[in-house]
Amino acid sequence: MKIFLAQQNYHIGNFEYNTQKIIAAIEEAKAQGGDLIVFSELCVCGYPPRDFLEFNDFINQCYESINRIKEHADTIGVLVGSPARNPKIEGKDLFNAAFLLYEKEIQAEVHKTLLPTYDIFDEYRYFEPSMEWNVVPFKGKKLAITICEDIWNIDDNPLYIICPMDKMMHQQPDIMVNLSASPFDYMHEEGRKKVIRNNVLKYKLPMVYCNAVGSQTEVVFDGASLVFDKDGNLCKALPAFEEAVQSVTLKDDGTICESIVEPASFSTGKGNAVHITQQVLEPEENIDRIYKALVMGIKDYFEKMGFSKAILGSSGGIDSAVTLAIACEALGKENVRAVLMPSPYSTEHSVNDAVQLSEALQNPYDIIRINTIYEAFLTTLKPIFQDLPFSLAEENIQSRTRGNLLMAIANKFGYILLNTSNKSELATGYGTLYGDMAGGLGVLGDCYKTQVYALARYINRESVIIPENIIYKAPSAELRPDQKDSDSLPEYEVLDQILFQYIEKRQGPAEIKAQGFAAALVDRTLALVNRNEYKRNQFCPIIRVSPKAFGVGRRVPIVGKYLS
Repeated sequence: MKIFLAQQNYHIGNFEYNTQKIIAAIEEAKAQGGDLIVFSELCVCGYPPRDFLEFNDFINQCYESINRIKEHADTIGVLVGSPARNPKIEGKDLFNAAFLLYEKEIQAEVHKTLLPTYDIFDEYRYFEPSMEWNVVPFKGKKLAITICEDIWNIDDNPLYIICPMDKMMHQQPDIMVNLSASPFDYMHEEGRKKVIRNNVLKYKLPMVYCNAVGSQTEVVFDGASLVFDKDGNLCKALPAFEEAVQSVTLKDDGTICESIVEPASFSTGKGNAVHITQQVLEPEENIDRIYKALVMGIKDYFEKMGFSKAILGSSGGIDSAVTLAIACEALGKENVRAVLMPSPYSTEHSVNDAVQLSEALQNPYDIIRINTIYEAFLTTLKPIFQDLPFSLAEENIQSRTRGNLLMAIANKFGYILLNTSNKSELATGYGTLYGDMAGGLGVLGDCYKTQVYALARYINRESVIIPENIIYKAPSAELRPDQKDSDSLPEYEVLDQILFQYIEKRQGPAEIKAQGFAAALVDRTLALVNRNEYKRNQFCPIIRVSPKAFGVGRRVPIVGKYLS
């Protein structure tokens, strides 16, 4: 049996686009003699559709798309993911389903059993879990069809009390097929591979695993679909961060007719997405994957929203430099406009660094000095401020002036403002609402400061694009004389490790202090994180690259006393 995997980049709710993409892959597989083609989870509507699922019209269009697709499933079997209506009154109105289409008919409908309700996932909000588990006969083979999370209940701390594959094994399936929409994070690839291999080794069956690719607002899917033989050998690995349609051949004896990409490993351990095995933040870890995810995140956000041009504030600092370089890669240098806005406290070397960066990248840039605007604010406010000493108020006026100028240019010329704040700043509240926290998309908001430096070194891996001075000078907001980030925050090498333990690892103050961090520093840092949730709650979408990003995957109260 020749089986194709179609790893495709869908657009949520764009039924015409998704359907045409699916049909094109079917025709390609048919032309190459395919018996079966497998697509990803909820490919018909795009993942995650969230509250679109509450609209009857949305579900109707899903079914209309399936009806169109099945007309092309004549000589080839087609496995697509889509919401399916629950005919029973009891329970949720929908299932997360896989439809097997063949001979222009719906031959089988398989429902997802394990509905993730953690981090960015909220599937039990919409779907009813399956309570039936049957293999699907197709062309002389028995397919054990599962959907994403259904295969993740295999480690030593399972989240669920049911394992769909256990329920199907007495029916003697020949192969496992999984339709997935498994998001990227920089720790996830090896864990995902381990989970799939552990399923194969447990059930002694080959597995075809088809994952989605592409970015949907803040969630990035890396593809990297996999095929394992029954002995746990990796036989096919589709590329990461790219669309691909590739095939494998399942032989009559159950083996996969492919060369071995990676031999079986019999290591065991936790694989589920909610477990984070990395003990400390390693800023260089998989930095190439993080870079690719950020490029895809920007590119897809702009393309799917119908935008083409970006603007950002270029300060001569590391965050704006890395954001600018990534944006130029994603959108093309001619489509990214940098605006340098020096204030009375900006150093000339910062201005020169920003100019040098744009000249290296060859993107358009402007210099707008904000001294006059800043002085106008101070003059206007003097009767109210009177002779009170210089404070955060004057610092924030500069930041908000820059935000106003950037938004004015964006409105005038149709740009989207890219935000340059990093995760360390967002965690501790080191940013100005409606100033440097303004933007339509947060590029680095899930990268700690030390990871931003690692990204800069990665960008410069072949030649110097980001000036060395930007990388090696002490970071500063330059909103008051001789200001340094270290005046307000611990050194980032220490701060980021504490933040990682609290945010990613969910360690409490006692556990973090036991690792050797100063007690007062830990208490202060955690208090900063919790007190500044109100700022993050007003922030733009952040491209997710870690196992625990700010945004939809981290839900904590704004008004709360815990550790604050």
